[in-house]
Amino acid sequence: MKKGYLLLVLHAHLPFVRHPEHRDFLEERWLFEAITDTYVPLIDLFDRLQAEAVPFQVTMSVTPTLATMLKDSFLQERYLCHLSKLIELAEKERDRTRNSPQFHPLAELYHERFLRVRTIFQNRYGGNLIRAFRKFREAGNLELITCAATHGYLPLMRPAQASVRAQIRTAVEFCEAVFGRKPKGIWLPECGFFPGDDQLLKENGLEYFFVDAHGILHGSPRPQYGVYAPVLCPSGVAAFGRDLESAKQVWSAEEGYPGDFWYREFYRDIGFDLDDAYLRPYLHPDGIRINTGLKYYRITGKTSHKEPYEPARAQARAQEHAANFLFNRERQTEFLYERLGRKPVIVSLYDAELFGHWWFEGPEFLENLIRKIARESETLELITAPHYLEREPGNQPLVPSYSSWGYKGYSEVWLEGSNDWIYRHLHKASEKMSELAKSQTQPGELLRRALNQAARELMLAESSDWAFMMKTGTAVSYAEKRTKEHLLNFLRLDEAIRHGAVEEGWLAGLEARHCIFPNINYRHYA
Repeated sequence: MKKGYLLLVLHAHLPFVRHPEHRDFLEERWLFEAITDTYVPLIDLFDRLQAEAVPFQVTMSVTPTLATMLKDSFLQERYLCHLSKLIELAEKERDRTRNSPQFHPLAELYHERFLRVRTIFQNRYGGNLIRAFRKFREAGNLELITCAATHGYLPLMRPAQASVRAQIRTAVEFCEAVFGRKPKGIWLPECGFFPGDDQLLKENGLEYFFVDAHGILHGSPRPQYGVYAPVLCPSGVAAFGRDLESAKQVWSAEEGYPGDFWYREFYRDIGFDLDDAYLRPYLHPDGIRINTGLKYYRITGKTSHKEPYEPARAQARAQEHAANFLFNRERQTEFLYERLGRKPVIVSLYDAELFGHWWFEGPEFLENLIRKIARESETLELITAPHYLEREPGNQPLVPSYSSWGYKGYSEVWLEGSNDWIYRHLHKASEKMSELAKSQTQPGELLRRALNQAARELMLAESSDWAFMMKTGTAVSYAEKRTKEHLLNFLRLDEAIRHGAVEEGWLAGLEARHCIFPNINYRHYA
């Protein structure tokens, strides 16, 4: 008899980055790298599991910003051009390393890998990976959930409640339009929860969400089962708490599996190692050194000296780590089953991009884990939140506490000295948007377009990614530029709408550049 459940959740998200006005825009590579390193490898492993009839259930959030980019034909074409260059570079590397017994097999590996990615992306799914996710959902293997529309950090929108409502409602409507079914659950951006937000989830037909462990443990009243059973908020929406033990084994910089010395070193790339003249066709047109994805070294140790990567040894470690992870979860489950008097659910939450992009062997770890659970485990089974709630009713009523994941667990990543300036502007813009939505009840076609574009610009400014980048010091100038650009666009639209002076040509240009949410409804701010 199974004694417990593993609820495995992958959060797939990228901010909306689309710049047709530039021939080669550096930040668009975030999407291209994630497709090559993470999304296609995950789809490939799900396809293999399906073909071999291996039972599995995984939950995945595909955020509206990411889904928009994945189904965009312009970005699909740009990605194929990017991938063709990678294949060309890998072919050159096969020739350059021909007399190197250590590096030539790695160049062959990358060449074969990039060709396979192209086959899966272009031939199997016609360039639209949304089709793959829908296929797995329809087969019952993938529980697809949504996120706030532009990954806006909801707890810091409390003074602008209209924005919280609009972010949630727009996301639910978009998810239904793209994936063909209303989502049952939501990944709250950065796992940020503020008491009362669950009522807004309920209003939009959502049944469950996820919080970090302390969101449950510091809830009221004290949770009877800790984070090993969901709790029911006052609205009736279920909250699942993150398990810290399984998180630590994967996330910890000191103890996590991805830091194993046999795994591939992410930060050693030929884009920084080889001669500039040789690499020039594959670098940014401005000559900026970039990651190419061809990496020939393993982590080796906490030293600048790196040994060549050995795929066979890394694959063996991925199998060992999958076995170790399962062993630990089984012992954890047996311990909890005896003490709780019910089947525990271990909720393991991860950024999807960890698997394949940051941790090259991550997809192989996942595939080994899923196969081992299906084939060997008499204790544990994979499950999704809706299936758990069906099997294990009667969960404890509780109000989760204000919380987030990330540094210190209470919003500090998204509200501190580097980024706190943005919120007074976002809150004021939301107030103005709400005034517009209430006052413009029967606009003409041009005015309606302007109102909808104002809502788009505000939502894009609200993305939590910009505050995160300012805090971490990565792409700070781009994050600041995007925040200011969208706010200025919004203010200009607000002024034009109030004075009945909308310029159709300028508006059409904005709609073309920032073309997210084609069916957005500005009335959500009313």
